[in-house]
Amino acid sequence: MAEMEGTGAGVVADPHGVLRQGRVFLDFFWDIASPEREVRLAATENLLRHLREGRKDDELKYALKRLVEGLGATRQAARPGFSLALAQVLQAFEEIPLCSVLEQIKERHSLEKGKKKLVKNAAFGNFFGVMALFQSGRLIKDQKALLESIQLLQQLVHHQTHLRDLPRKTLIDIISEVPETVFEEVLFGILQSDLASAFTSPDNLHLLLVGMQKFPGVLKPRNLKKLFGSSTVVNEENIPRLVELLQSVAKSEKKDKKLPSVAFDLLQVSLKEGAFELFWKEGVEDGLLKEKSGPTSYMCYRLLGSALPLLSLDQLQVVLKGKVMQHYGEHMVTTQLPERFKFGPDMEAYLDEFLSGCDDLEKQLAVVIGFSTLTNQGSPVFPSSSKVVRHLHPVALQKYVDWLKDMFLRPDLDCCLDFSSNRQKHNRENVNIAHLKATRLRKWIMHRLSTIIESSAKKEESLVMDISRFCFFHAFFETKKKTAQICETSVLPAEPLDGQFHSMVENCFFGLLQTLNTLTVLGDTAKAAALREKHIHGVTADGKLWIFLLVEYANKLLSSEHVKAVKPLTKEQRDAWERTLESVKNLQKKENKSDCAKIAAFQQLLLLMAVHLFKNPSETMDVLSDLLKCTERAFSKEPKKKKADNAEPGWIEVMVEILLSLLAQPSLLIRRISRSVFVRICPNLNKRGLQLILDVLDPYQEQNEESAVVVMEESNKKMKPTQDVDEEGSEDSDEDDSEEENDSGDEEKNEEVDDDFRSQLMNVLQAGNALGGDDSDEELDDEAMMALDKNISALFAEQQKRIQAKKDEKDRIRKETILRRDFKIKVLDLIEAFLTKQSESPLVFDVIEPLLHVIEQCMGSDSGKQEVDFLQKTANIFRNSLCRAKQYCKKADALKEDLHAFVERLVNKACKHTDSSVALYYFSASLYLLKVLKGNTPDKSSTPLPENQSETTPQASQLLSTGCLDMERVTAIYREALTQLLTKRKTALTTSMFYDFFSRFPIMCKPLADTLVKCITAGARQHHQGQACVLLRRVLLIPEMKLVMTKQEWEELIRESISQATESLKMVGDCTLKAEKEKVGKTFELLNFLLKIAAAENLRVKLTELDRVLVALNWPERIGNSARLDSLYWNVMSWLNHTKPKKEKTTNKPVQEAEPLKRKKKGFLPETKKRKNRKKGNQENGVAPEAGEDGEPAAPEEQALGGETPKKKKGETPKKKKGKHKNQNRGVRENGVAMEDSGEEAVSGGDAVADKKKKKKKKKQNMNRKRKGDAGNEAEQIPAAKKTKWSVSQETQQKQGKANQQKQDKANQQKPGKAKKKRKEKKTPALQE
Repeated sequence: MAEMEGTGAGVVADPHGVLRQGRVFLDFFWDIASPEREVRLAATENLLRHLREGRKDDELKYALKRLVEGLGATRQAARPGFSLALAQVLQAFEEIPLCSVLEQIKERHSLEKGKKKLVKNAAFGNFFGVMALFQSGRLIKDQKALLESIQLLQQLVHHQTHLRDLPRKTLIDIISEVPETVFEEVLFGILQSDLASAFTSPDNLHLLLVGMQKFPGVLKPRNLKKLFGSSTVVNEENIPRLVELLQSVAKSEKKDKKLPSVAFDLLQVSLKEGAFELFWKEGVEDGLLKEKSGPTSYMCYRLLGSALPLLSLDQLQVVLKGKVMQHYGEHMVTTQLPERFKFGPDMEAYLDEFLSGCDDLEKQLAVVIGFSTLTNQGSPVFPSSSKVVRHLHPVALQKYVDWLKDMFLRPDLDCCLDFSSNRQKHNRENVNIAHLKATRLRKWIMHRLSTIIESSAKKEESLVMDISRFCFFHAFFETKKKTAQICETSVLPAEPLDGQFHSMVENCFFGLLQTLNTLTVLGDTAKAAALREKHIHGVTADGKLWIFLLVEYANKLLSSEHVKAVKPLTKEQRDAWERTLESVKNLQKKENKSDCAKIAAFQQLLLLMAVHLFKNPSETMDVLSDLLKCTERAFSKEPKKKKADNAEPGWIEVMVEILLSLLAQPSLLIRRISRSVFVRICPNLNKRGLQLILDVLDPYQEQNEESAVVVMEESNKKMKPTQDVDEEGSEDSDEDDSEEENDSGDEEKNEEVDDDFRSQLMNVLQAGNALGGDDSDEELDDEAMMALDKNISALFAEQQKRIQAKKDEKDRIRKETILRRDFKIKVLDLIEAFLTKQSESPLVFDVIEPLLHVIEQCMGSDSGKQEVDFLQKTANIFRNSLCRAKQYCKKADALKEDLHAFVERLVNKACKHTDSSVALYYFSASLYLLKVLKGNTPDKSSTPLPENQSETTPQASQLLSTGCLDMERVTAIYREALTQLLTKRKTALTTSMFYDFFSRFPIMCKPLADTLVKCITAGARQHHQGQACVLLRRVLLIPEMKLVMTKQEWEELIRESISQATESLKMVGDCTLKAEKEKVGKTFELLNFLLKIAAAENLRVKLTELDRVLVALNWPERIGNSARLDSLYWNVMSWLNHTKPKKEKTTNKPVQEAEPLKRKKKGFLPETKKRKNRKKGNQENGVAPEAGEDGEPAAPEEQALGGETPKKKKGETPKKKKGKHKNQNRGVRENGVAMEDSGEEAVSGGDAVADKKKKKKKKKQNMNRKRKGDAGNEAEQIPAAKKTKWSVSQETQQKQGKANQQKQDKANQQKPGKAKKKRKEKKTPALQE
């Protein structure tokens, strides 16, 4: 702010009085220098508006001066703000000559006349002044101003310490906007020296390159030769100097992480001069790249990415096969550490930009193939999951896919730009390098083909099917002989695929199959668009499943003699394959008739198992045979007869078992399809099928049975690399969590084994005579010693084996537990799907107790991560999918007896439970069942309405409907629970549970209200009685409460509630305990609400007893000193026509009572300091402090007790307080002088003035005396007017009438000159403070 203050009215001449016209105009300049951008812009707009509307020359001149002066300000953001404002003013007022403004800038910010300390500000002032002229848009039109501005910028270049490269960049920006004629006539002459020295600095080189591109007619080869001796910039002679300049630029701009402008312009000039190959090979590859530093390497990579859109096809081949490309590949391989900078994302951004903006198909294909052939020992560095292929033209994409397929069959490693790291070069011994490279390349190609289908590139169905067939063929089949009927056999692999590679391609194919299963419908037809609107996935535009097309292709391969399967199918497996195809065709015929969801589910599962037949024939056969039988029974014409046969399970139960077994598979595709199939067959699920799912979640069956699912998971341990990342992560975390527990367990068991091992060791030592009596000193011979060592080593080896076996057993049990828990988490998805899709099914009631058992068991078990996840998922399903479901069973009339018993069982468990969190779930389940019972409406189910509300709205009738509820039974159940809450000391029930119960079921308020009223006095403890008051008040607040009661019943309820609250208050003793105070407070709140209702509705309620009880409570020893209780008490008393008495203003108490307070002085200031402060305050006020009995000035608490202070007069402005002691002195004056009778006012006033002078003298004499020794002497010096203070204050306190008030007013009116600011009327006793 300093420079702005210096540029105010004191510096700028104001002959016309601009500064005296108002602050609004001047505030614009302060806001322009604000650090906030919005404030600066708003101030600039307001200044322009003000100048346009005013059109005053003096204001415009003053504004120009202020803006020019502000260009050199030092405050943050002030210089850019003034520069922008000046540019806008010059743009708005074109009559202002630019040359005059430039002269003002040079004069105000002189670089020669100013002091050395101000050179920085002057340099910035000149620079931002030129920027303002350039931003105004008028500089290009004014040649003289343009010339002077360029010269000024050339002068500012020498101030690099302050401005760095800003003047040179601004110069280049200005030149890029100048027309060629102006450049040739005006600027070329003054810029010749800079252009001639282009190879001395990067800025001059950049200036030359911009000029060559912008003004080719001026900077011709002939003129260039005159400038620096050569007609071109990029030649063999200039390459070394260009490399040095680029290296310096790379190091200076390494933090910007972008290609410097001079490098990109040099690239463009090299292309224009036809010397790109020379520049790239000698300047980049043999020049910049040889330095091997980070900044220069990244500049080479950025040059490579930026050059792609500018190069021809031949030049692209040169770049993509050069050293920069290979160096980039080495960088991608070696920068695997997380803290190192990776250029991969930047290069992918360059590729994405090039492919999206390039229309040449050949260039697109060349670039993509070039990056795909940059390999590290055969594996391309280009990520196989890169999304840049989405910009490829469909024709280029098809050619790229064909190239990938050809490279897979006949790997051409010679066309690849291959490299190896130093570690790979050392590990080449005994390795078939060519086979390794081909295998790595084929693996990458398979992943690249599968991700092309997944990408959002515009592709045809034929391309997708072509890739799918190619992957499927090479995963499960081999070519015996070429045939034209199967295009995949047209080219034989150059190197046959081994079994390990086939298994890798199998996994890749099933990943592709998962992509096909979720693929949106392709094509631009109307049918495809309709399918996309329905969010149908995994089908073609004709509605056929992708997996069905692959199965048809597989059937064609099986029937061909020119190919053979990698794992040939047996006759039984081939029969199962044929039966599967036949079943699928039969299902497709029935698809348009009925139950499309069920048909689609079976069809999808059959096709998936058929494809898995090629991967695991033996394991898939059992599932496939069961699935075929299940399909036949599900779609047979006589399902009822088979359902009656109890000896054989129904098809839905078999289907559930199959889906449970598939959920245990490691394949993500199988699990997802299993869940989707279960969702489609949910409507057919019966009780036995649901029980099969719930048995998996039963926590009481884990210890007594070995689950077949766990065995299946254990058998598939070899397939762990194909499992999901999430599963592996959770498994590892659980292993880490349980390591400490295992270690502690091992230590405990080792302690148990120590005794047995010790006895065995003693026996071995005794057998070898190693433990003897007196003969132990004799040494054993060598043979005996060797035998003893052998026995001991064998004993320790056996002991180690036993310990290891126990560890292995523990580890096996732990892993089984993890697998079982993981499987249960997957099964929970089926439960959630069932509750979501079949929320109106009566089978939902069978899910409640198993979920509650799981929650209860998990609450009491260990707190591992997997256990916590399982508990959270179960609780979320129970709370969101079950209890909060909007849809529920509407046909529960036949089950009402069972549901009532279920409700009773749940409430009893909630009452008996010790954990409140678990009891909440049981109680919530009972409320869900109540909602179901109330929502079912059999005949004559509604409750008769009261007489006064027989005509109600349909919404009220719906609220008051009881449905299938047995009111007496339900009332008895919840009355018992409510009584337990309010009478038993230890209970898991809470008030919030019953408040939720009453708010959701207002119809239950009436039968349970009497229980709440009784518990106001019958509660076990004060806490229970207070809870009853709170709950009753909340119940009475429910709007539907009145709808279920007549007016007489309502009046009786209010009367009985008031009576019980009165009896509760009678039992109140001394409110010393916290529970007693809380009970009294809640009782007061209830009474306040009841009395409010009684007054509003004019109810006939007797309040005599309540009045007597409340009056008796108005004692400090009964209610206590609680402000809250006092407020609640008087709120209740106000309904009984009692008003809260105003607190009387107390008088000063005897000194004996105030003595203890005098010892509680805060701080540790010495007495001399206090006396000096008081002396200072007395001199300011002119009044001495009042003394106590011991001769000291009285404490603040004592002085506040003197009497009442008069109110402030209207229109009297209070003066600022000088300190605490001054206020005390003023209080003494008010109490000692203003409160006197009218007849003694003049005398007492004169005595006060005389005594004030005496007091000053005495104060100086006694300043260093001790407190107690000088008490008597100081007491004698009290003025006469102040000695009468006690009698006057007592007299005023006894009168408390209008006479005393009139005397005070007269006293204040007679002494207006000496009136001081009065204290507040209301003063509290010192003891309460």
